[in-house]
Amino acid sequence: MFAHEQADDRPLVQRDQAAGVLTLTLNRGERFNPLSSAMIAALAAELRMIAGDPSVRVVILAAGGKGFCAGHDLKEMRAHVGDSAWQRDLFDRCGRMMMSLTTLPQPVIARVHGIATAAGCQLVSMCDLAVAADSAAFALPGVNIGVFCSTPAVGVARNVGRKRAMEMLLTGELIDAHTALAWGLVNRVVPSDALDEEIRHFTDIILARSPATIRLGKQAFYEQIERPIEDAYEMTGETMACNLLLDDAAEGMDAFLARRPAVWQGH
Repeated sequence: MFAHEQADDRPLVQRDQAAGVLTLTLNRGERFNPLSSAMIAALAAELRMIAGDPSVRVVILAAGGKGFCAGHDLKEMRAHVGDSAWQRDLFDRCGRMMMSLTTLPQPVIARVHGIATAAGCQLVSMCDLAVAADSAAFALPGVNIGVFCSTPAVGVARNVGRKRAMEMLLTGELIDAHTALAWGLVNRVVPSDALDEEIRHFTDIILARSPATIRLGKQAFYEQIERPIEDAYEMTGETMACNLLLDDAAEGMDAFLARRPAVWQGH
C-alpha cells in the first residue's frame, strides 16, 4: 500500500444495506477504484461476511467516482516487478475473490458506469447480472502496455465467446456499452440516471422469489456450466429433485394452482 492510501481513513469498500439489498461500493473513485492488494482483500472480506448473512438477499456491486474499475493497481504492480512470489499471490487472491462472486449464495448485480477495464472488466463478467450506463465502456487493454490480460480473459471469455474475447485481448480497444450488451457482457444498458431504477427492477423480482430456491439454483448453475453435457444433466437432475423437497417448492406450486401469492418459508 502506498503512503497516500495509508493516510486515507475511508473504507476501501463502502457497505450499505436496506430491505435485503446490500450495496458494496468500491471507494477509491478518484483513482478509478484500482484492484490493489488492499482493495482485493477488503472486497473478499465483505463477500465472506455476506455469504453467511441470511438478511442479505441480493448484492449490488457499485463504484464511486467517474468510473467502475480500471483494473489492477499498476503503480503497486510496477513496484513488485521481479518479485514473482508477490505477483502470483496477488493473482491467486484476486482469482479466489472473483470466484467467490459465483459461489456466493446471493445473486450479485454489477452497477457499471464509466470505464470497466482489465480486471475491472473481469469483475463485471464474474457478477451474475450486470446493468450498465449507456456511457460505460469496457476493455482488456493490457496488451497496450505489454501485459496480456490473461486472468481477466477467464471471466470475459465465458461471457462473450472466444472470437470476441480475443478481439478485446489482441486489440486492447474499448467497446461501448451497446456492444457489450450485444456480446453478452451485460444484461441491460440504460441512461446513467436510470441505472438505479433498472437495477431495482431486478432486485424487486429477486426479493419476491424463494431465497432457498435461488440459493440452490445459483449453486447448480455454476457447477453445471463447465461440465460435459451428460454430467451436467445428471447433476442438475439431482439438484431439481432436491429442490422439489423444499417447503418453498410445494408452496410455490400450491400458490400457482390456487392463483394466490406464494408465502415463502424464508432462509
